[in-house]
Amino acid sequence: MNPIIQSFPEKIESARLYIRPCLPGDGAAVHDALVHSRAELMEWLPFAQKESTLDEVEEGIRKSYAKFILREDFRLHIYRKSDDVFIGSTGLHRIDWDIPKFEIGYWIDSRYAIKGYVTEAVDALTGFAFDFYGANRVEIRCDSKNVRSKLVAERLGFDLEAVMRNDSRSADGKELRDTCVYARTNKN
Repeated sequence: MNPIIQSFPEKIESARLYIRPCLPGDGAAVHDALVHSRAELMEWLPFAQKESTLDEVEEGIRKSYAKFILREDFRLHIYRKSDDVFIGSTGLHRIDWDIPKFEIGYWIDSRYAIKGYVTEAVDALTGFAFDFYGANRVEIRCDSKNVRSKLVAERLGFDLEAVMRNDSRSADGKELRDTCVYARTNKN
């Protein structure tokens, strides 16, 4: 079936979490997480460089939802099953349907960090990409100084394929940084 018209499941589940597409109206929960996590996220994510208003966050979610409908990008939200609390965001990005291949990105509300939630969510999403969409390649790209992000990829058996020197700017734009490219491929 053409992946662009294939129905996306309501949620992707793991032992403690469920992951679902971002939806209009998610802005308040995401905004709250960003307010509590901005200091930690600023080091790695350009969008965290400035404080966003609730309206700006909601607008971003609605734009992401439009891309989701068009199957151009999958911004997904992570929730704890036990209490339906929003704890972070992930997604399938830089999609190439001809391969097919995806890049997984992620961030977590700092109140829920270091509990294995990101690793669990990325593991579930990686399996989903291979099983549901028949991915031949899934990547994780991160700043070479982002130790926690690198550990997620390494724990899940992604291979470090390259370190691209002076490939990007730091989240604040002040210095050049190296990018680590991790990947898992379909073994077929």
